[in-house]
Amino acid sequence: MVVVSDGQRSGRAPGDPAGRPMLSPALTAMMDAVGAHSGAVYLLPGDEPVLEMAVMAGLPRSFAAPWERVGIGAPIPIARAVRERRLVWVGGEEEMARSYPRIAVVLPYPFALAALPLATASKVYGAVFVTWPGSHPPELSDRERHELQVACERLALRLERAAAENRPVRGEADPLEAGVAGAADTLGTVEAARLVARLPYGLCSLDLTGRVGFANPAAADLLGVPVGELLGTHLWASVPWLADPMYEERYRAALISRHVTSFVALRPPSEWLSFRLYPSTTGISVRVVRARAVSVTSPAGGERDDAPPRLVSMSQALSLAGALTETVSVQDVVRLVAEEIAPAVGSGALALLGARAGRLLVLGHHGYPDPHLVERFDGMPLDSPTPGTQAVTHGVPAFFESRRQLEHLYPARHATPDGFAAWAYLPLIASGRPVGVCVLAYAEPRSFSTHERAVLTSLAGLIAQALDRALLYDAKHQLAHGLQAALLPHSLPSLPGIEASARYLPATRGMEIGGDFYDLVPSRPLPAAVIGDVQGHNVTAAGLMGQLRTAVRAYTTVGQEPAEVMRSTNRLMIDLGTELFASCLYLRLDPARGRAVMARAGHPPPLLRRPDGRVRVLDLAGGPLLGIDAEATYPTTEIRLAPGSVLALYTDGLIESPGVDIEDAVADLGRRLGEAADLPLEALADELVGHYAAAEERIDDVALLLLRASSPRDRD
Repeated sequence: MVVVSDGQRSGRAPGDPAGRPMLSPALTAMMDAVGAHSGAVYLLPGDEPVLEMAVMAGLPRSFAAPWERVGIGAPIPIARAVRERRLVWVGGEEEMARSYPRIAVVLPYPFALAALPLATASKVYGAVFVTWPGSHPPELSDRERHELQVACERLALRLERAAAENRPVRGEADPLEAGVAGAADTLGTVEAARLVARLPYGLCSLDLTGRVGFANPAAADLLGVPVGELLGTHLWASVPWLADPMYEERYRAALISRHVTSFVALRPPSEWLSFRLYPSTTGISVRVVRARAVSVTSPAGGERDDAPPRLVSMSQALSLAGALTETVSVQDVVRLVAEEIAPAVGSGALALLGARAGRLLVLGHHGYPDPHLVERFDGMPLDSPTPGTQAVTHGVPAFFESRRQLEHLYPARHATPDGFAAWAYLPLIASGRPVGVCVLAYAEPRSFSTHERAVLTSLAGLIAQALDRALLYDAKHQLAHGLQAALLPHSLPSLPGIEASARYLPATRGMEIGGDFYDLVPSRPLPAAVIGDVQGHNVTAAGLMGQLRTAVRAYTTVGQEPAEVMRSTNRLMIDLGTELFASCLYLRLDPARGRAVMARAGHPPPLLRRPDGRVRVLDLAGGPLLGIDAEATYPTTEIRLAPGSVLALYTDGLIESPGVDIEDAVADLGRRLGEAADLPLEALADELVGHYAAAEERIDDVALLLLRASSPRDRD
């Protein structure tokens, strides 16, 4: 097990027992080998499916604040590299925006990125990413790919040895975190210092973290801050009117893209200054001059000294807001909060509680050692004296910095047996009404600063909006599935001489409900089978599907012939005035004579597997789709249905795939039917829809109805 410890925070020597760093030298050597300008190493802490940043080089660590700790399932390159155990390449700004929009929102700059897993044949220990300026070619060269893969394999072996020897691998100090105090007032030679001091414009030198290492007198005069107060500080911390995210964004743009950037800022009350930033591998040189008069809205004021840099909180908010817009169901929201939001704010566990009918409802939780600790709140009345119910009913967040503080206000909780030491109860308010509460639990006592409380409250607003949408989606989803289940047959009737099996798979887009249907009608003197597909994937399509299925049953029961059943159904659909169309295939079965009569309305042709194993596409005569022409006719075709024959009736979802020709898809379905037709009919149905059942995304519904004619011996 590779463990990321807090050695850096506690002051212990990082790396192996001898104090030698392991990760930083490997990372910097890897960057040097491929000419990358920044990179980071992530480790998997124990068996938890989360990547934690152990070291970063080449850029301030705050740039990656939203991704300090990410779930393996997160849609970002570093997590994808671990999931797929391969190198993931992002060649530039456009590809990043297209494939990983969450990162592009926070870092909208031209740069290239490669992410690789740190893995041996048996175990994944973490991952690495490295980046290049936007000037890098759009493709990774073979040499660069080889260098990165070899370096990652070598580091993975070292991590494997450390795990085998039970040596914890600790987070290491970032290489760019070397102190600047000793060099802050070192100007080089005397002549160089005099030269710079005589220049009529301001010059500043910033290291990669943004701290001032040098400033000439002209810069101090223009900025209005003495040189001594600038050295060793962040420029936007020492100069309050520069403490604006817009200016910090220019600084980030210069470092990440390695392009010269500039901006104009107002020095109160009325003097405009022009800043030009020249980046390099060691930092940024800044030239400051007076600008011509401009008309720009004055930037916001500075931040409190005790607040963390805006750069971090703004990046987190942008990333998490983008991620929350991608959630669909309640479980999506729970998973995102658990994998991305809770780690970003340092929480060790969380619970999402909804409010319905005057009671709390446990929607999901993560990180609690005993799930029953949270589930006991399920169904709790909102008038109960607990922090969660109070947050919902009053809409006011509550922050408890220690167990003693919580027990002082809520003694009924009795020793807070969840094992945590600090809590934030954040009411989730959407459209002015409470939808629940988000509970964040912390392993250690915690002082919630004013800034942190504001950030958590803002995040709660984003979570509330996502949760409100998800609750509505889940309610509609349950309604849709209930409607679909009610409209399709719960089981197929037993027909003499015919064995039947059916499968239905909903589309994975939209409401996961559609208009595909099938049925067996055990009418006298001859039974019938039908399959169809109503246009659309919504409740309207499903409702119309139910009407058509009922109509076909009724027309069959009164004894109409196949052609007349189709004509009657077509006229009914036009009379309903739905403006939707439907395809349909209707069969009148005569197993005693080994015959079937079919009528078709724009439906894909069925497949017939004969007893000798040959498969044939039945190209039947037919009419137009139902619902188009009130005068349409539907000719019939009689086919031989010998004992042992298998008829496969299906909807177009089984044969339509992007980039695949329909005829090729039908031929492939026929091949699989021929190869597997000796299977029991239920197993055959599973085989034919297996690929679609396993797919994460289906753009259309899939319906399949298999009919096998039994031999007279089987009927006995």
